[in-house]
Amino acid sequence: MNQETVTAPGEPTVASGLFRTLFPTTPHGAHTARHAAERWLAAQQGRPETVALDEDSADTAALLIAELTANAARHGRVRGREARLTLTLTPATLRIEVTDARGDRLPAPPPDTHTDGESGRGLLLVAALADAWGCEPHHPGGKTVWAECTRREPALKGGA
Repeated sequence: MNQETVTAPGEPTVASGLFRTLFPTTPHGAHTARHAAERWLAAQQGRPETVALDEDSADTAALLIAELTANAARHGRVRGREARLTLTLTPATLRIEVTDARGDRLPAPPPDTHTDGESGRGLLLVAALADAWGCEPHHPGGKTVWAECTRREPALKGGA
């Protein structure tokens, strides 16, 4: 398996089909992790051993990554602990996982979908955009919130 490892502290670990990075549970940390993941996804376009995402799927992935990392920064913060963003790209799916240290705060979409507030609708967006999503405990404490996007074959141009 081809594997590139970035060894600088705070930099993501990258392997073919796998992206992983730790980030501080702050808005800036979530922003930095999101942009590193977007750069990694874009870099997959030119690699012969991976199947790249089409533009719509890449846009959907960027929104899901942004929402899940922002939620970890906002709701999963534990002093002195970082969150982890993992992307797994296979020919069939893109799986996005964000692990934080707050296993006592499980995600749930707000019951009222007509909220006028400026926040609180992120998980509704995740549920609408992802083909599947969920949350599972992370040992020894914490949780992993994940979302999956099924990879679609590009449409044929000019009709078939």
